[in-house]
Formats: sequence, structure tokens, C-alpha cells
Amino acid sequence: MSKLKITFVTLKLHNFKSHRDLTVNFGEHTEISGDNAKGKSSIFEAITWLLYGTDTLGSKLSPEPITYEFDLTLVTLLLEVDGKSLLLGRELKKGKTKYSINEVPSKATEFNGLLEKLFDKELFLSLFNPSYFFTLHWEKQRAMLLQYVTAPANKEVLAKLPEQQGKTLGNLLKKHSLEDIEKIHRSNKAEKDKKYIAAQSRTKTLKEQLETNAPAVPLESLNAEHDQLVKERNEIEKVTDSAGTVNTRINVLNNQIKTLLDERDRLKDDFKALKVVPIQDTCPTCKQPLQEEAVAAVKANRQEQIDRVKAQFDSIVAQRKELEAELATLEYVDVSEQLEKARELQTGINQLEIEINKHRQYKQLQEQVEQAQADEKDVLQSLNESIFVIDSVKAFRAKEAELQAEKVQALFGKLSIKLFEEQKNGDLKNTFEIEMDGKPYRKLSLSEGIRAGLELRDVISEQSGVVCPVFIDNAESITSFDKPNGQLVISRVVAGQELKVEAK
Repeated sequence: MSKLKITFVTLKLHNFKSHRDLTVNFGEHTEISGDNAKGKSSIFEAITWLLYGTDTLGSKLSPEPITYEFDLTLVTLLLEVDGKSLLLGRELKKGKTKYSINEVPSKATEFNGLLEKLFDKELFLSLFNPSYFFTLHWEKQRAMLLQYVTAPANKEVLAKLPEQQGKTLGNLLKKHSLEDIEKIHRSNKAEKDKKYIAAQSRTKTLKEQLETNAPAVPLESLNAEHDQLVKERNEIEKVTDSAGTVNTRINVLNNQIKTLLDERDRLKDDFKALKVVPIQDTCPTCKQPLQEEAVAAVKANRQEQIDRVKAQFDSIVAQRKELEAELATLEYVDVSEQLEKARELQTGINQLEIEINKHRQYKQLQEQVEQAQADEKDVLQSLNESIFVIDSVKAFRAKEAELQAEKVQALFGKLSIKLFEEQKNGDLKNTFEIEMDGKPYRKLSLSEGIRAGLELRDVISEQSGVVCPVFIDNAESITSFDKPNGQLVISRVVAGQELKVEAK
């Protein structure tokens, strides 16, 4: 990581709070001492006001003196950035602010843009004033620290998980991110939770139906009895079918004979009518006697009609006699008892078929139960797979958090850093708390708080690669501390002493 070293050289104050004109030359170690209200803290505030228009804690600051008349307020700071000199200035006159870079007047955007390129505001304030970091919201504190600590690689985390969890997540991470894997399987779990309840209910219902509809008589017995009754019915039907054929033929013959008798009687009447009709020997038109040949033709025509009727009559008589001869060979068969027996047998067959059908339905129910159990098993398997993946994701995050916490903790000596908090459901919730000797920062004494702040800012300085001066206020409250990175500027209260600045 590339380093950025910032060194303060000379600070000049003109009409800044209680200071009419003050020049501070900084050394590697600069001590500022004096009694209360001698302007020690104003020196540090002048630096942050110059850079950001705030005090050392980032709050808005009014730099104008209140104890004497003045024309303008001006602060300049000569500093070195990686060995290159940079002179910055901020002037306030009649409420209007002016900026300068290397004595060249500059716009606010240009001035602020230069600072942003050099270092992040919150990073600088945290390094310059060790107390500033603790005024930030814990989420900003956490983010600032973690942005300089490389998160554990997936491969590193997977290696620390139980084998099956690591293998499963490893395969899934080839296609999806951890967040998407969790979304997919939480969605599947929610769906399968409902489906599994429905599948269990269906299986239970079908099993109850199976128990309720279990046939009382074995299928083999029913089939045997059914086959016997069908055999008996078929034997009777052979007889009734045969009798039915004979009886039907008798009915047909009787109908045909009656039809022939009716036809015979009609021909008789026609024959009698032909016999009594007189032969006409005169012309019906002119009433003149017919010639002998004409009379003979009339007679021949009537005889032809008589012969034709007689031939038809004889044919009908012959047919009737033939049918009567066949009828005489047939005898009507009474099968009413057999038909009744067949009906009784069919009733028994129908009842047996109802019972046999129950076996068929029972078998279908068994198949439905087996399918429902298979479906339930599939849903449960999918549900368990998603639960396993969700638990694996949770284990991954816990292990990742553990490894990340170890990496962060390894940066510190006396401080303990808490990055995560376990919830009742086992999930991890982001948090951030700094402890020293088991005590949270908010419960530390002033001297303990200063030591904690110095260790923390040194870690941030080391990880960010930014080395800048550090200011320790109220240094009289702490007897000893480790030398921090960068220039050290300390302020001590010395009773009865005027403001004194010593660069060492």
C-alpha cells in the first residue's frame, strides 16, 4: 500500500478567537502548554477551521474574536505532503470566506477538491484528533475500520466450514452470489413449507380413506364366486336363447300363415267376381253388336284373368301348407323359470362386481397413497435441502465474521473490537464496540480514552497508509503512552503559565 505522509511546518493565526497574531512552528514533537483560557485548544481548532470550517470534532465553528475589534480573520498552514510544500489559507471578512493555495486565490470548489484528493475528511479528523472517531455513528466507525481490512476470501471461509456445508456452498457459489443463494433457498423453503403441510394432509386423508374402504372379502373369493355365477347364468342363457329361437320362429310362422290366409280369401273374392261378370257383345260407345272375333277376344281376356287369379291362389295355398307343415314340427318352450333364475343370478353377479370394484378402487387408493407419500418425500427432501443451504449460509457468515473479526483484532494490542452480535435466532447483526480491559469506550476514564484513541488511530493510519500529525488535548491527564505515528502535538494545562509552544 502506498503511503501518504503529511507534516505540519508552520501555522499562522491572525485574529482567530483570542489570538491577534500567533505563529506556531511544528517539530516532530510539539508541546503546547499554559493555563486554562490561554488559547491552547484554539491552535488545533484553527487547523480544522482552515481545512473544513469546523472545530476538531467536526462541528461548525465561529472563529471571530469577541474580546477586541478586528478587520478580518486569517489562518494559513504550511505543510508538507510527501515532502512537497503546500501552503493553504482561509480568510473570513465581513462574513465572506476566501481561500488560497500556495498564496494563489482559489475558489471553494478548487480548495475543497484539493483536500479531497489528499485525504478523506473523516479519515483526517480521526487521525488528527483521536477523540473524533468516537463521535461518529457506530456504523460509520465500523465502515471506516473495515474498508482497510481485506474481507476473508470465499475459499478461505469454505475451508473452515464442515465438509458437506463447504462442498455444497462451494458448488452453489460457482453460479450465484451468497445473497442470491440465500434468497433462492429462503423462497423455496417458504414454498415447500406450505407444500409439505399440504402433502402431509393429503397423505393422511388418503390413508384414512384407505382404512375406511378396505374390502371385507378377499378378492380371490369374490372372483371365484363371480366366475361360478357367470357360468351358471351362461348355461341358462344357452337354454333360453335356444328356446327363444324356437318361440320366435313359431310367432313368425303364425304371422306368415295368417297373412297368406288373408291373401287367399281376397283371391277367392276376386275369382267369384270374375265368374259373374257378363261378357259384353256390344260396343260400349256406339252400341253396335261386336264382331265375332272381338267377342272371342273378350272371352279370352277374362279367361286369362281367371287363370292368373287361380294360379296365385294355388301358390298361396301351397306356401301356407308348407309353413303349416313346419309349424307342426315346432313346440313352444316355456322358459319363465329359467329367466327368473337368470335374473337372480345376474343380481348376485352385480353385487359381486360392486365388491370386486371396491378392490379395484382400493388398489387405486393404494397407488394414490404411495404417490402421495413419494410426493411428500420429494417435498421434504427439497425443504431439507433448502434448510441445509440456509443453515450453511448462516454458518458461512458466522465463520466469515469470525475470520474477519480475527483479522481486525490482530491489528490491535490492548483494544478489543466487537463487529458482530448474535441474535436469538442465531443470525449475526452488525455492530461496533470498542473495549479496553473489558470496559466499553464510554466507560473509560479520560486517560484510558486517550490511550484507546491513540491505538485506534495508529491502526487506521497504518491500514489506510495515511500518516499525519496527531493532537492530544489534556495531556496532563495521562502519564505515559506509546508514541503514535506521525508528528505529535500535545496540549497540557500548566497553572499560572502563559501560552507556550515548544517544538522538539
